[in-house]
Order: sequence, then C-alpha cells, then structure tokens
Amino acid sequence: MFVELCHTSATPALLKVAVARDIADLIPGYMSNRQKELEALRGALATGDFEQLRHLAHRMQGVGSVYGFSNITSLGEEIASSARGADSARLAALIGNYHEYLAKVQVVYE
Repeated sequence: MFVELCHTSATPALLKVAVARDIADLIPGYMSNRQKELEALRGALATGDFEQLRHLAHRMQGVGSVYGFSNITSLGEEIASSARGADSARLAALIGNYHEYLAKVQVVYE
C-alpha cells in the first residue's frame, strides 16, 4: 500500500511517504537514484538541454507512483511540460521544488 502524507501535525517540516515493507530493501537505492536524477536535471538546465530534461522528467513520471512517491510523478509531469515550452525559469523553480521534496521526504514502512 502506498500513501503519501504531506505536512503531518507532528512533523510539519517533513513529508511522510508510507511504503510497503516488502519493498523496503529497494528504497535506499531508489532514493539514491533520485539524488542522481536531481543533479542530472540541474546539469541539463544549466546547458539548456531541454530534450534531456524531457527524458529525465518522463522517467520521473514512470518511477514516482510505482514506489509510492506521487509527488515525484507530478513534478515529472510539470518538468516535462515546462521543458517542452523551454521555460527555463519555471524549470529552475520546479527543480528547486524537487530538491526541497527530496530533502524533506521521510519514508515510513507499513
């Protein structure tokens, strides 16, 4: 079961994501890959590589909800749309949002 909980009253600065225990061993690698993805997004934005941004965003869309991280899927959709429009300012803001999300997300195993 996957449930994404945002800003709980006990820890308003954290974003809790409930993930099934049977995939707990996959989550550290998954999160490490998201950090690498964040750096790749930053690099693509710095060089104006909108095609690479679209590719990375498509991957985010595919792997977010599968693991229970629907916010990653949503951000991927927004990044893909902004990359199609070559909207660098919006992309910078979205990539900043992704950084903040990854810094605040806390995985809870059910």
